[in-house]
Amino acid sequence: MVRESQSEIPMRIVIEQPVVGVLHSLQAKDDHPLDPKCSKAGEALTFDFPVRVGPGPKFSGDQVRREGPERRFVYIRVGQAAGDPASPWTRRMKIDIHDIDQQLLDAAAKGGRRIEISVNGTGKDGTPACATVRSTGRRLV
Repeated sequence: MVRESQSEIPMRIVIEQPVVGVLHSLQAKDDHPLDPKCSKAGEALTFDFPVRVGPGPKFSGDQVRREGPERRFVYIRVGQAAGDPASPWTRRMKIDIHDIDQQLLDAAAKGGRRIEISVNGTGKDGTPACATVRSTGRRLV
């Protein structure tokens, strides 16, 4: 895809209700932790990164991963996967971006605003969320 036909859109993932004391990070281009942080008292964790969006829409960027011809997502690494060797968890959250509404993408590209995706960081069993984690909200900020 030619870069001239793409727009760079700032994105933010907000991990709401993360398990206290568990390290979380983005997954870097080289499959290592990027920007690790943990919640000390249950406060939300935020991760900012850019994506490129072309017609279709087609998503690309250092944090964008692909599965099949259309699915695009971002990994949030958890516990040992985020760089904490003492953690009892080695997990990743898979957060879909391919299904972001076209109107939201257009508004972000036109207005230079950030798309914020919120997810719940704690699973039903009280441990850190993992696998595909559904968004609890998407908005412009």
